[in-house]
Amino acid sequence: MASGSVESLDQLPTALLATIMTKLDISSICSLAVTCTTFNSCASHILSFLPNFHILEISPSMGLMKPLLPPNPHLKSLKLDCGQLNDSSIELLLRPSLQELCLHNCSDFSGKLLSEIGSRCKDIRSLYLGSVAENRGRAIHISDLEELLSGCTQLEELNLMFDLSLFLRHNFARVWALASEKLTSLEIGYISSVTVTELLSPNVGPHQYPNQIQPSILPSIQKLSLAVDYITDTMVSTISKGLALLTHLELRDAPLIEPRVTFDLTNTGLQQINQHGRLKHLSLVRSQEFLNTYFKRVNDLGILLMADKCANMESICLGGFCRVTDTGFKTLLHSCSSLYKLKVCHGSQLTDLVFHDIAATSLSLTHVSFRWCNLLTNHAIRSLVCNTGLKVLDLRCCKNLGDEALPAISSLCELKVLQLDNSDITDVGIAYLRHGVISSLISLSVRGCKKLTDKCISVLFDGSSKLELQELDLSNLPNLSDNGILALARNQVPISELRMRQCPLIGDTSIMALASMQVDDDRGHGSSLRLLDLYNCGGITQLSFRWLKKPYFPRLRWLGVVGSLNRDIVDALARNRPYLHVACNGDELGTDPWNNVDGSNVHDYEEWDELEQWLQEGEWESDDEEMEDGEDDADVVME
Repeated sequence: MASGSVESLDQLPTALLATIMTKLDISSICSLAVTCTTFNSCASHILSFLPNFHILEISPSMGLMKPLLPPNPHLKSLKLDCGQLNDSSIELLLRPSLQELCLHNCSDFSGKLLSEIGSRCKDIRSLYLGSVAENRGRAIHISDLEELLSGCTQLEELNLMFDLSLFLRHNFARVWALASEKLTSLEIGYISSVTVTELLSPNVGPHQYPNQIQPSILPSIQKLSLAVDYITDTMVSTISKGLALLTHLELRDAPLIEPRVTFDLTNTGLQQINQHGRLKHLSLVRSQEFLNTYFKRVNDLGILLMADKCANMESICLGGFCRVTDTGFKTLLHSCSSLYKLKVCHGSQLTDLVFHDIAATSLSLTHVSFRWCNLLTNHAIRSLVCNTGLKVLDLRCCKNLGDEALPAISSLCELKVLQLDNSDITDVGIAYLRHGVISSLISLSVRGCKKLTDKCISVLFDGSSKLELQELDLSNLPNLSDNGILALARNQVPISELRMRQCPLIGDTSIMALASMQVDDDRGHGSSLRLLDLYNCGGITQLSFRWLKKPYFPRLRWLGVVGSLNRDIVDALARNRPYLHVACNGDELGTDPWNNVDGSNVHDYEEWDELEQWLQEGEWESDDEEMEDGEDDADVVME
């Protein structure tokens, strides 16, 4: 070998190694850190120079965060799951250099987090705070919000994903008047419609005549997303008049009682939408979270009046409009020539006739969702697929759809997300997907398709290669057994999220097969799965938990099981794998697919086990012993 040559990377100069590693994300840096002492030392050093620090897949403790976040004047972006953190970590997290801050699961923080951001992070541009002060004993005061808004003068995007209705209304508008004039995007987790109306209503000053109205609060807002108690005419009108630059409007309510006419949306309110003509994206959704209620005071006339001002609309989402018929929906399709995303939920009067002549329009739909539209049949889907560029097709709970729709769907070669929950499809019909769309799909859901059996796995995946599928939902399939999962494992499908809840015939054999599955020779057993939902699977016993501990499923981050199976075993597993989110009460795991409908945010999580290993090096042996102790305790209980 020539003089001065380098035989391995760890022989490179430290400065050069540091330069290379600063180009990587935190998970990749940690992957290198566990390979040798040189890389470990270099990784520890460059943490004081990294511009971005993002860990959202695990919830690190304060003790583990300290070495990962040394003093760093170059840190611009921090994204973190704060599930194990509280006010004591504020000084560690908040840096004057930050321009982007995203903190999820802040339930154990108090309002001090808001006020300290306002005083410490003066240069922040984008801020996301989730679930602040939701734990008992934590509180947020209006003064905390005031310090946040007055201190962050460069703020452009603000997401406050918690309940703001607790603040006193008479001070609320005064505080928001302090917000940055650069603020263009605002999202609020929950706020009352009355407060929104008062906040955005133009006011007459104490020494002004009625024609001398003060300018609107938040005049630069272009994107507004709110969850409210009631979507009302007054609120919609106030928003439409007061926010002249608005291009995105998303409103969602979940009434606790049937709304009166003064607290509801009617045709009059729809007519007020888009008064300034800039709106491109509109979402109006009434959720049935607490009560089966709908927008009963809106009909086709309201949609017709709205459509006159929405010719340039690109995205429309309507949920709970039970009195709108084909006439109204067809008007939208023919009026909005730029529409590419259409979502209708609980469209109880939407039928196939809407799509009869859709081929004659200039539409190029890429995202379509018709959830709980029970009058749609196979004929609608055959018409809809003239939009050959469809990437997302959500047909959940359209119970009249069957095998005849699947040949048409199989022709959509660009489709990434397909959801067929509770439809009437069979193994024969699903075989059509094998010869077309299965190679492009990233997410497939057949939850509740009760006619499917083990054969559906074989016809979809036997002999398939180069699949992109990452998410598969097989929940509530009464005829799916261990044989189906054995076929899935045999074909080495590289799934990262697998849901099999409420499958009575799924048992320990499925878990052993998945744990032993090797998708890639370099990635370990069961390594592709990061989410596994086994809630209420009939055959799961204590044996499965032996396969759920390390080193199996090294990248698993979410697990759904029945806690009553044996609480000692579940608790021991949680202690054995502290970064594993174990849900025992039937909670749905992961995120809403509609939030990631184009697949653009699908990440490669193959490095996360190295991150955990680096953070917890040396703890495996004691954890395994504790897991075995839990199993022994369970044996005693069962005896």
